[in-house]
Amino acid sequence: MTTPRVQPAPDDDTTASPAPVDTDVLVIGGGPSGSTIATLLARKGWQVTQLEKDRHPRFHIGESLLPMNMPILKRLGAFEKVDAIGMLKLGADFPRDEGGYNTFDFAKALDAKCNHAYHVKREQFDQVLFEHARENGVDAREQVKVERVEFGADRRPSLVHARDAGGNALVFRPRYVVDASGRDAFLGGKLKLKRKNPRHQSAAVFSHYRGVERRPGRDAGNVSIYRHEHGWAWLIPLADGDMSAGAVCYPEYLKTRKGDSEGFLLRTLQGIPEIAQRMQHAQRVAPVHVTGNYAYECKRMAGPGWLLVGDAWNFVDPMFSSGVYLGMHGAEQGAEVVDGALREPAREAALQRRLERQLVKGLDEFKWFIYRFTSPTMKYLFANPRNTLQIEQAVVAMLAGDVFDSPRVRRRLRMFRVLYAAATLRMAPRAVRNWWHRRRQASAGFDGETLHTGSP
Repeated sequence: MTTPRVQPAPDDDTTASPAPVDTDVLVIGGGPSGSTIATLLARKGWQVTQLEKDRHPRFHIGESLLPMNMPILKRLGAFEKVDAIGMLKLGADFPRDEGGYNTFDFAKALDAKCNHAYHVKREQFDQVLFEHARENGVDAREQVKVERVEFGADRRPSLVHARDAGGNALVFRPRYVVDASGRDAFLGGKLKLKRKNPRHQSAAVFSHYRGVERRPGRDAGNVSIYRHEHGWAWLIPLADGDMSAGAVCYPEYLKTRKGDSEGFLLRTLQGIPEIAQRMQHAQRVAPVHVTGNYAYECKRMAGPGWLLVGDAWNFVDPMFSSGVYLGMHGAEQGAEVVDGALREPAREAALQRRLERQLVKGLDEFKWFIYRFTSPTMKYLFANPRNTLQIEQAVVAMLAGDVFDSPRVRRRLRMFRVLYAAATLRMAPRAVRNWWHRRRQASAGFDGETLHTGSP
């Protein structure tokens, strides 16, 4: 298969192109995935250049980590730094039909590898990891935007063209390119690999609030997940007293926003009685953001001399706070692929294929739950958990992120699917109505961009 060539854009500069800077690995993006793979490759002795188009700190959604993030942070040597900025997270909770909520406590996960995680403000978290990469020998540069990539006759990236904040052109000559550009999906877009996830079209509206009621006691750091008629919503407590609040909505409903993002968000959240009660004294302290094209994937993860990691490859609905973990896990495993490919080029394709198979397998565990989460069947099962044959413990392990390396967890998740099918048969009329509603919503489609409105 021939890799499409990214053609140079017309250059208005009258000056000659600068001399290329040689580097072993060039990483596009300064988020968690990019900083993770850059740090690990620098530790392996490679010369690594990391380019971030913005300046840290910069706002980003995705504040909730998973317990399986913690071992990665420890291997990076950044755990104590994150502990200093994080809000302790011991579980996730979901509402009960009769009122109140069920907490899925991470300490009860099957084969639990860590019993806690953190919520973090991403502007702080991303900056910590970016600066940590620099401390580990990465040539980490901010306000340098990659504009184009040239591919050689061997179909490998040959030159990467970028521009700094002063408008100066920069050229890099890497042996390997890692795209960790997040939702920009730089290479995926240029190579026409990016496509919408046809099974889960949605968009998100969100902001930060002060004065939102927190759970009592041990549950104070829980992420709270709610359903509403047109999708789902979250409340995520942060260490400084703020609360991240947002709603993920089907496209047809989002079209009723009509430019009033703040009013739309509040109407949606206040339509959930418990959220309305918890937010009755809330004050918004950040802009309201709207993000469209919420779920997507790239048809391929890698090619000769290049690799996509994190959201640059695949973005799933963050219903279970999986985004940062999936990105950092993929980056950690990706570091082994890049290192192996640079040392033994003949192994490159096999290493890339094996990594993609492994990551797809774990992603599919999250996707299976996400695609069904708003169904009457899943609502019933999460509101009435039972630990028959350790199935509830396996669901908690999934919520903790343990979906890659535990056969015991995966076997019990297969058993959960059997329970789900049996419960669906009992609830067939409601399930059919929900399926038809979701199909209509998905067919409506939504094509939007990230934006923010209003000042705190």
